[in-house]
Amino acid sequence: MLSSLSNLRVVLVAPRNPLNIGAVARAMSNFGFAELRVVNPYEVAFRDARSAVGASPVLANAKEFATVAEAVADCSMVVGTTAVRHRQLQQPLKVLAKGAISIRGKLQKSRVAILFGSEKWGLSNETLSHCHWVLHIPTREEHQSMNLGQAVAVCLYEFIRAPKRDKLEGDKQKLATLGTVEGITETLLAALRESEYVNPKTGQLAGEKLRRLVRRLTLEEGDAEVLLGMLHKIVWKLGRNTKSKA
Repeated sequence: MLSSLSNLRVVLVAPRNPLNIGAVARAMSNFGFAELRVVNPYEVAFRDARSAVGASPVLANAKEFATVAEAVADCSMVVGTTAVRHRQLQQPLKVLAKGAISIRGKLQKSRVAILFGSEKWGLSNETLSHCHWVLHIPTREEHQSMNLGQAVAVCLYEFIRAPKRDKLEGDKQKLATLGTVEGITETLLAALRESEYVNPKTGQLAGEKLRRLVRRLTLEEGDAEVLLGMLHKIVWKLGRNTKSKA
C-alpha cells in the first residue's frame, strides 16, 4: 500500500480556518500522504496555515486552484464527503469502511481525489457533481458533523489500514483522467446549448446533471479520447450550420 499513497489527492474546497488546514496537513504527514490541494481558500486562512508548526513539508508543497475541475483534472476517480443529515444526494453513498476498500483498490492503479468541504457549509451540490460517489463517516445521530481535521484523519487512517482479508478492486483498464472527462462534459453541454436542448435559465442545473451522468460511464482512456473528438466535431458542425443560416 505504501507505494500507492502518492496517488491520493486530499482536496480542501473553500477552507476558512487556518487551524483546520494545519490539522489536515498534520494528519496527512502522520499517515504518509503528501498531495494537498486547496480550492479557492480564504486567503488569510491559507497564508496563516502555511506557517503552522509541524506541517511545513506538506503545506509548502500544497497546490492552490481556482476551481474543483482544475484540482481533480489529473485524477481518475473523485470522492466527496458528507455528513448527509437531511440532504438528498444525487450520487451513490458509501460508509467509510466500505468506501475505503474501493479507494485502496483504485490507488493501486490511478490517482484518486477525496474532497472535503468548508467548515461551515460542506460541499455544494455543484462541487458534488464532480464526484463519482460520496463517502460518509458514521457518527451518532445526535452529533453528526466532525471537525475538518478529525474527518480527514479518520479517513486517511482507514485508507492505510488494509485488513488482511481486503479484496482490492484493482483496475485492469486505464481509466480516463477527470480532465478528459470534464472536457467531454463541457463539449457535450456546448452541443446541447447550440442545439437549444438546454434551457439557458436552467443551464447550471443541466450542467451538474450532465457531469454526474458522464462520470457514471467510467470511461477508459482510449474511449474517452475518441468520444471527445466526436463531440468536438459535432460542436464545430453545429456552429458552422448556425453561421450559414444567419
